Amino acid sequence: MFEGYYHKRRVAVTGHTGFKGAWMSLWLHHLGASVWGYSLPAPTEPNFHQTLPESVFAGQTCADIRDLRRLSEFLRAAQPEILFHMAAQPLVRRSYDEPVETFSVNALGTATVLEAVKLYRRPITVIVITSDKCYENREWEYAYRENDRLGGHDVYSMSKAAAELVVQSWNRSFFLPDPQLGHLVSVRAGNVIGGGDYAPDRLVPDCVRSLIQGMPIPIRHPEAVRPWQHVLECLSGYLWLGARLATEKKGSLLASAFNFGPDHSSQKTVKELVEEVLRHWPGSWEDVSNHGEPHEAKMLSLAIDKAARLLSWKPTWSFKEAITNTVAWYRERHQTQNPNMAAFSLNQIETFTNSAIQKGAAWAVK
Repeated sequence: MFEGYYHKRRVAVTGHTGFKGAWMSLWLHHLGASVWGYSLPAPTEPNFHQTLPESVFAGQTCADIRDLRRLSEFLRAAQPEILFHMAAQPLVRRSYDEPVETFSVNALGTATVLEAVKLYRRPITVIVITSDKCYENREWEYAYRENDRLGGHDVYSMSKAAAELVVQSWNRSFFLPDPQLGHLVSVRAGNVIGGGDYAPDRLVPDCVRSLIQGMPIPIRHPEAVRPWQHVLECLSGYLWLGARLATEKKGSLLASAFNFGPDHSSQKTVKELVEEVLRHWPGSWEDVSNHGEPHEAKMLSLAIDKAARLLSWKPTWSFKEAITNTVAWYRERHQTQNPNMAAFSLNQIETFTNSAIQKGAAWAVK
């Protein structure tokens, strides 16, 4: 996979205890990489990270992403060739309660990571994961492209737009002019789902918590449309971009921002997603819409033409396949009570990879 790039490669992952970071770490280890994680403790209990054996990681550092000294020590120990920056405050509704903390972690934290890499002065490829919400969302049918205006109604979205500006500034000011530094790019994904996400105020975790308790699933915005995609979809894009950048020179067209989202058929309403979940785990839902709730976008979609054109990347699983595998993971852990969820997760990675091979995905075939 990925042209064998990650085999025996030293890779750093910030936010490795989070939902996406833990999946990324497991996949990297499966590819033969030496994985070094930097993060605060897992943000929820339960969580995906706790299902992973210690052997997944060559080293783990528990520290704040805004601590330049600890980051510098981490880089000297890990000596990474590529770094995926995933550490963040990832919740829109939490940003209303903790606006300054959200901005600090997402914008200042990104700046601190890039400054640590700059001071380390090694040719590390840095891939900063932001969000589809970094765009100035006008809530229209138009799918946002990488060169569209950045913005954000809420503090979370604004903080991700700010992180994008940090990447642009550090790249132009330091990374591009310095031959001793590597590539610096940002990537933006859609609404990511998959087994192991337990964050509050996220739709799939809310579904799972309600179903476990035998309660109706509370839905705030049943008609809101989102670009739903399985976590392995966007991770395949990040990994493929990292592998491709290894052979590119500074200033390459690939050394730029990329969207990794689902195809148009996966742009579904919240109601449609919940009803698809209930096909695999019987239960019910209720509309708890409240006009006094904080603002949440009603329409959002991503254009993935650039990834298709320059990377030959395309989504693998359909909307229904993404839901089927997501619900299967949670039922395996909470109903079957499988004591080896890492093996089950690896099996899902293999299933996803085999589907990608059958569809001729560039990253999955020679």
